[in-house]
Amino acid sequence: MLQYLSQPQTTWPHQGRCWRYALRCQFFRVLIFFLCGLPPAAQAMNMGLIRQPQEGGGTTMVFFPTLASETQVSQGPFRLSWAENSAPLKGNGRLIVVSHGSGGSPWVHTDLARTLTQHGFVVAIPQHAGDNYLDFSEPGPPSWKRRPLEVSQAINQVSTNPLFAPLLRLDAVGVFGGSAGGHTALSFAGGEWSPARFRDHCMQHIADDFSSCVGFATRLHGTWLDSLKLSIAKLIIRWRFDDETSYRYTDKRVRAVVAMVPFAADFSAESLKTPQTSLGLVIAEKDINQVPRFHVKAIQSACEPRCQILAELIEAGHGAMLSPLPPFERGSIADHLLSDPPSFDRAVSIPKLNAAIAKFFVQELTDY
Repeated sequence: MLQYLSQPQTTWPHQGRCWRYALRCQFFRVLIFFLCGLPPAAQAMNMGLIRQPQEGGGTTMVFFPTLASETQVSQGPFRLSWAENSAPLKGNGRLIVVSHGSGGSPWVHTDLARTLTQHGFVVAIPQHAGDNYLDFSEPGPPSWKRRPLEVSQAINQVSTNPLFAPLLRLDAVGVFGGSAGGHTALSFAGGEWSPARFRDHCMQHIADDFSSCVGFATRLHGTWLDSLKLSIAKLIIRWRFDDETSYRYTDKRVRAVVAMVPFAADFSAESLKTPQTSLGLVIAEKDINQVPRFHVKAIQSACEPRCQILAELIEAGHGAMLSPLPPFERGSIADHLLSDPPSFDRAVSIPKLNAAIAKFFVQELTDY
């Protein structure tokens, strides 16, 4: 069972007539864009990419609609396609920033980026310091404190890039994030969190939400070693996360956020009762990495009806936020936590999910 917002309309009026006059129709669609500033139909656009160096290190990947031809490229284990360093096409004038998950890369969000660029968005994916696929030295609360600022810095970077500055209006920006990136998104929605709440959650629920508390270091196997793992993990968490400070972040340019399978147990539910932005949530019912009842469903209970459930993926796990999905070593912790459950139909579900996310951002951002 899947529940989605209805899929957005992407065809032009009377498009059915174009089969007899394909070249003529394409000519006029592009001509209308250049004369009126309107983007051609979604399927006429390709996806461009520019790699923008970040101040202090790292690279922000900026995806955008373009008329340039794409070429296939290899990035790690992925075979992808885009038009690198091409000329951006004027779209809908809006920017979406994607906050990747813990230890994540931009490449696992390229399918969503493609859908968003086809709807006219520019998409920026900054590299979160100390918590990315090249540097996993500071995951968890140390990264969560920095991530919102890194998103704001990405907005600033794109706004000063001469390729994009004339094409964008930055009074209404969107943010998407999954897992740790979902934590980032909830921060922009007005969420207040603290390392001490993370500690308290783990002291109470570590056995039922083990991965959220220890990450990818180890897992429980139902043996006598589990009690030892739980005791050691509690000692470390109690020692490392004694900061009672509550953290909030505001960037008035951000007007809509989507949090997918977010880490959220350390947020004050009261702080998200009335979100400060439009807030969309994505739930994966079979998520064992961030167990829904402790995380996204706790936020849902606090914010409804002032937030929207964009998709409730009944058969999906935590890895549904990744598309394309990386190849995991069979039997590894990542394979256990992120691979799709056998009953999840990725080929059908992910395109519908991406369309629902794009529709939400179109509805919430393009009327400003």
